[in-house]
Amino acid sequence: LALRGMPFSISAAVGFIALFGIAVLNGVVLLTTIKNLRAHGVSAQEAARAGAESRLRAVVMTASVAALGFLPMALSQGAGAEVQRPLATVVIGGLVSATFLTLFVLPSLYAWLFADGRGAAPEGDGPAQQGHEPAPLGTVEEA
Repeated sequence: LALRGMPFSISAAVGFIALFGIAVLNGVVLLTTIKNLRAHGVSAQEAARAGAESRLRAVVMTASVAALGFLPMALSQGAGAEVQRPLATVVIGGLVSATFLTLFVLPSLYAWLFADGRGAAPEGDGPAQQGHEPAPLGTVEEA
């Protein structure tokens, strides 16, 4: 926003919400891939590298499509543009930095945190892995 000389506004805040959703989704996709590699006995450093490499296309395409979708809003000059431009600017600018963070910083942090067995990932992946199966929809009986 500061680079384009725009003030922070409600529409910019909405843009941050959209940006967080996309960035978190990309991070979850990458970490799931890394965790799957670790489950197959790959070291933390190799899993982080291979995971980032294998999910590169998915993360970049998600960010690119979202940024291209917001580009007309960022460049608009017509009626209502003063509301649309901050939202689009936040999303486009944030996706550039979030993509870099997802592909480079997140795997590096993972490899550093889980290297040499430090901070080892738990064996279970939640209730389903600990012997507690969730009830299928429509089968929960009230007492």
